[in-house]
Amino acid sequence: MVVIYTSQDEVYAEPILKDFEKQTGIQVRPVYDSESVKTVGLVNRLLAESGNPQCDVFWNNEEFRTRQLAARGVFRATNGWAQLGYRTRLIVINTNLVRLAQAPRSFSELTNEIWRGKVALAYPLFGTTATHFLALRQHWGDPGWQNWCRALAANKPFLVDGNSVAVRLVGSGEAWIGFTDSDDIASEQREGLPVLALPLNAETLFLPNTVGFVRGAPHPAEAQRLFDYLQTREISQRLVEVRALEGATFDANQIDTGLKVDWDGLLRDLDAATAEMSGIFLR
Repeated sequence: MVVIYTSQDEVYAEPILKDFEKQTGIQVRPVYDSESVKTVGLVNRLLAESGNPQCDVFWNNEEFRTRQLAARGVFRATNGWAQLGYRTRLIVINTNLVRLAQAPRSFSELTNEIWRGKVALAYPLFGTTATHFLALRQHWGDPGWQNWCRALAANKPFLVDGNSVAVRLVGSGEAWIGFTDSDDIASEQREGLPVLALPLNAETLFLPNTVGFVRGAPHPAEAQRLFDYLQTREISQRLVEVRALEGATFDANQIDTGLKVDWDGLLRDLDAATAEMSGIFLR
């Protein structure tokens, strides 16, 4: 048996884990996150269990919280975690309500009066929305970022429980525009909703999936096989085919268009930035 905690959406992760079981004969016991708190809930669980690990492998759908766990010694010291493929954080519009010529070209523009009461985003203390906000703080500097956060909150956005909810509001027309992840946009496009992702820009955040090997994993041999399996090109390509990922490998030229993140700095500033966001985005 092998125990995996994962923030990858169950609809994408389950078939891959079932195929691993068929190929190896190793039973997989997955623990999934909840949409409202996303990765943060599993991260807190791994930290709480670090003295007595219950999990073998952590498959995360973003990078920052994996780096946080690595810094806290949750993964083994050598070959403790790896990246696989990527998604992006994008602006999404309802094409029936927003003309491309009218659409904003950056996240910083979404505090404009024209978008008052028309923007949807996940509550920014959790998941990839939190990571994106932290990266924007680093990019703009704290004073400018706080001003932007306050202006965004004053613009009466929809603060919802998860990226999929945000893009669904855009697709239904309740909101006109949103912040979300590329896979959630793809999911709503498959359902026929009139949503479109705007092009990458300097404020786009790239989001690799990551897989970590827990220090003191209770099933180390089985954990190694699953850890290796998830890193294969075949798995990344499968996730691309179902649009859970945008690419199986990083394109250096493309990544240069997005945010350049100092991850150590982001970890160092996490508590202060989270406290600032908590004070601004009240629910």
